[in-house]
Amino acid sequence: MADVAGDEFCVIEDRNAYLAGCGPLAEVTCEGTRTVGLFWSNVLAWPLVWDEGGETAIQSPAGGTKIAWNGESVMPDAARARQYFVLTVPGNELDHEVRRLLDLGASGHSVGRTGETVLRDPDGYEFEVRPTSAY
Repeated sequence: MADVAGDEFCVIEDRNAYLAGCGPLAEVTCEGTRTVGLFWSNVLAWPLVWDEGGETAIQSPAGGTKIAWNGESVMPDAARARQYFVLTVPGNELDHEVRRLLDLGASGHSVGRTGETVLRDPDGYEFEVRPTSAY
């Protein structure tokens, strides 16, 4: 199946044990290597719930949607990728959070016009860190 933009998606039977305990949007699968799955696990402090054959998945300790990476190393285009994460933190914690993310393996560091910081995950995909006041 595909959405209106042509992006493929799967409909998985409701008895699938891997997706047990998830909500209606059970999993979001992203392009990326195992390294990126481990990176986001550390960033969000969410445990790895799948780690096999290069594929990884994380899930909040409270349950809900899993975020997975397919294990494929795909060089990101210059244009914005289909997946794009935005983290928010209180404004007074932005500098500390950016330093923490860089220590965990993020790279790059540019500041956007509304105060957001643009970084890259270990595979080179951009993501943002925004102060909550930027909304």
